[in-house]
Amino acid sequence: MTIPIAQPEFGVEIGAEEKKIPANENELTLDGGFLVPETNSFGQNFRDYDAESVRQEGVENFYRVNHINQTFDFVKRMREEYGKVDKVAMSIWECCELLNEVVDESDPDLDEPQIEHLLQTAEAIRKDYPNEDWLHLTALIHDLGKVLLLPSFGELPQWAVVGDTFPVGCAFDESIVHHKYFTQNEDYNSAAYKTKFGVYSEGCGLNNVMMSWGHDDYMYLVAKENNSTLPSAALFIIRYHSFYALHKSGAYKHLMNEEDNENLKWLQVFNKYDLYSKSKVRVDVEKVKPYYLSLIQKNSFRERFALIVYAVPLQHPPLHRRPRAVVVPVLFLDNNKNGEE
Repeated sequence: MTIPIAQPEFGVEIGAEEKKIPANENELTLDGGFLVPETNSFGQNFRDYDAESVRQEGVENFYRVNHINQTFDFVKRMREEYGKVDKVAMSIWECCELLNEVVDESDPDLDEPQIEHLLQTAEAIRKDYPNEDWLHLTALIHDLGKVLLLPSFGELPQWAVVGDTFPVGCAFDESIVHHKYFTQNEDYNSAAYKTKFGVYSEGCGLNNVMMSWGHDDYMYLVAKENNSTLPSAALFIIRYHSFYALHKSGAYKHLMNEEDNENLKWLQVFNKYDLYSKSKVRVDVEKVKPYYLSLIQKNSFRERFALIVYAVPLQHPPLHRRPRAVVVPVLFLDNNKNGEE
């Protein structure tokens, strides 16, 4: 099933710095009317990784470990392991509620549970794009892969689940946050991986590029595996919403194809809400819950989890753990309303 979507229209060119109109001393607004705070919840500029704050040291250490360990071989093994799926039921909303227990250590802008971020993003988009309900649903589920941080899901380390993503198998672009730590990555000086194109070719399409492993790629694989009816733009948003080197800095465009260029327009729309909606203002969950439940039902989603055995050793200096085999639930979506095989 294909869902037709209209291309976004803007008063300024896509990819340009978003238009901001002062609303009061603390808020700005985008063209759509969405009020954007000038500062994050810690009083700093958004995505300022050098600003001194209560989270700055922890965030930098996160990226140090992330950049050391996210190699081409690691990503390949993770994708292979997470492709081994079986099924067991759990609803999307139950999965959302599990994110009450998750705080993203890579995020300098928010220390609230992740369910707050999902709803803040979805509600902000809903106000400005009321007719694009596929985008509301995409916002609701885009970070569900972060449940992999929880003990019942294998308790993967933060560096293997969250943070900015980037291609592996080619040179690490200097626009990537805390790029300096890549010098300790085994791929950094690899003859096969250190060039501009690496193992890829010009215009090959991002679908053929391996991204650093995390909740983005995980959720993308889940939707793809289950033949999700979400449009191509939604899957693109899910997989690349943390790919800031692309959608904020313009890096890696030499790997994109025509479809990527079209979908990037929607990703840049989504990113404004994903980033700037983060705040200490809480969403009334019970008030908005019926709408999102109806949206899930409308899209005929039957929410499931798939069981796999995860046995890839995650060994690294600050977070060393022994290789082990654990059962890891993997989010599974299909259109089977009755749960029949």
